[in-house]
Amino acid sequence: MEKQFKRYLITSALPYANGPVHIGHLAGVYVPSDIYTRYLRLRGREVVSVCGSDEHGVPITIKAKKEGITPQQVVDRYHEIIKSSFERLGIKFDIYSRTTSPTHYATASEFFRKLYDDGKFVEQTSEQYYDEEAKTFLADRYIVGTCPKCGNTAAYGDQCEACGSTLSPDELIEPHSAVSGSVPVKRETKHWYLPLDQYESMLREWILEGHKEWKSNVYGQCKSWLDGGLLPRAVSRDLDWGIPVPVEGAEGKVLYVWFDAPIGYISATKELTPEWEKYWKSEDTKLVHFIGKDNIVFHCIVFPSMLKAHGDYILPENVPSNEFLNLEGNKISTSKNWAVWLHEYLDEMPGKEDVLRYVLCANAPETKDNDFTWADYQARNNNELVAVLGNFVNRALVLTKKYYEGVVPACGELNDYDRETIAELSQIKEALESNIENYRFREALKEAMNFARIGNKYLADTEPWKLIKTDAERVNTILNIALQITANIAVAIEPFMPFSAAKILKMLAVEGYDWEQLGSMGLIAAGHTIGEPSLLFEKIEDDVIRRQLDKLEAAKAANLAAEVKAEPQKEECSYDDFQKMDIRVSTILAAEKVAKTKKLLKLTIDTGIDHRTIVSGIAEHFSPEELVGKQVLVLVNLQPRELKGILSQGMILMAEDASGKLRLLQPNEPVNAGAMVG
Repeated sequence: MEKQFKRYLITSALPYANGPVHIGHLAGVYVPSDIYTRYLRLRGREVVSVCGSDEHGVPITIKAKKEGITPQQVVDRYHEIIKSSFERLGIKFDIYSRTTSPTHYATASEFFRKLYDDGKFVEQTSEQYYDEEAKTFLADRYIVGTCPKCGNTAAYGDQCEACGSTLSPDELIEPHSAVSGSVPVKRETKHWYLPLDQYESMLREWILEGHKEWKSNVYGQCKSWLDGGLLPRAVSRDLDWGIPVPVEGAEGKVLYVWFDAPIGYISATKELTPEWEKYWKSEDTKLVHFIGKDNIVFHCIVFPSMLKAHGDYILPENVPSNEFLNLEGNKISTSKNWAVWLHEYLDEMPGKEDVLRYVLCANAPETKDNDFTWADYQARNNNELVAVLGNFVNRALVLTKKYYEGVVPACGELNDYDRETIAELSQIKEALESNIENYRFREALKEAMNFARIGNKYLADTEPWKLIKTDAERVNTILNIALQITANIAVAIEPFMPFSAAKILKMLAVEGYDWEQLGSMGLIAAGHTIGEPSLLFEKIEDDVIRRQLDKLEAAKAANLAAEVKAEPQKEECSYDDFQKMDIRVSTILAAEKVAKTKKLLKLTIDTGIDHRTIVSGIAEHFSPEELVGKQVLVLVNLQPRELKGILSQGMILMAEDASGKLRLLQPNEPVNAGAMVG
């Protein structure tokens, strides 16, 4: 028998405060978390939902150094952007805190100190890289060198971003400090480690035996880690940004961000309520972590080991992690600006909060990586939200206004088709609940939309706009049922599309309903007067989508430009060497493809000296037609060369852009053919 709980504690992965939130974060964590929390609240459950900004760690110090500001200024900026973006999208937490808060500093320090005093840590001394010039130990990200696998000269000590390989600082060729540029040396340093191996048997029993119902991606990753054997993990590091290790003689050391961050769930709950302990230390509480798949090991292996080592805390009942969401066929990359940023979306697509929530849920990467495309976004809005949901609600309300001046008609005698429709509607609630409670939000959304699909079919089949002329009594029943379905839709979609649910309630002129009323055909009383109908959703035109695609293309072009490295400078030459080259402004008089070749064009050139033929390998970049009449720069005294039986007398000067496209070198204004360059 399934365990019954008195209350729920929902945590959502703390977004890292070195950048804004994007759609990958939303689809992986925050939309599912909000759906689940809203559902529980509709059911009248006691629930607390906590989140906050993760504000420590090396990437934040690197960003601060690059921008010439303090780490605190970096996290202050992004904390506000993230917090505001969540609020605008309708992601409702009971508290959105941060790991730089005084409460968090105290909570994390106390947590460490208890484990330290109880002898739960292992002290180890190891050799790590030290920058003698900057007088600091270097985190892996502050060590730069040549990747041994691809030759990238700007690889970090933990990863090569060019080839994606995971590295250690010792693997880098010619490592140097990113702080001072000097060559680092190895020095001994002491740190504290959590011996995860001591909790391996507990974790095996708790996860592999006790939670076989967990999602297969979560269960499988946990099993893989446990089968590979767990090792002690450092809980401190040498850094000046973070929570100081609360032990005498630990100057210059802070709590490792992986240890510090999950304690943020506890400190946020402490900030929220003095009764925080009943949420963290009572077996009557169901603790659920919503995370992305890159955080599975921390929430299923590491954090539970920390909680177990402390001894007072409950462990999570479920960790419903999603996979990754890609964007237009490519992995989302914050460093390459290949993302749809939430705050930008909200500014550029006003009033379309629920469209994004709907699309991200309908296309959620629940069992495998999925792809977000703007074409799919447009199609789902136009073909599902507008044509199905919006269409039904609008027809039901507009017909009531038209035929009854907005007064809900009484339901008369039901016929067989009415009863069949109502029976079909009554089955949705159970399926909807089962899917949400088992974290299948994509399927749950389909069930919620079934109210509108069934409603559309009901109106299309009964055709009240025709019957009104011959059987007004029958229309009373049809529109009463249609309005009951509309009220049900407001309840069913609230977890998924809260703005649209509120809009429906306003149009119905009702306060709202609780979940237990879902499926009832008596939500609106006969004689009640509804409000003014308005469109729930609007069609999204091609030009709106084109603008979003153009943004991504611009990001791609910028990345290509950044990736193209200039060729090394050639050997020096004298001015006399340069003077030997005779470069003239010339005009292309004629152009044609060279037979049986893909790349060659035969060009007739007016050099100002003469008309001559040049064979150029540019056919894949230019058509003959677009070249005729163009002025170009030509090296006219290049030694003639025969190509495919044609004598070529000179060379057109070209440049290659970041994408590999050839560009003509041309004067800004028309110049007489034969003008010399020098």
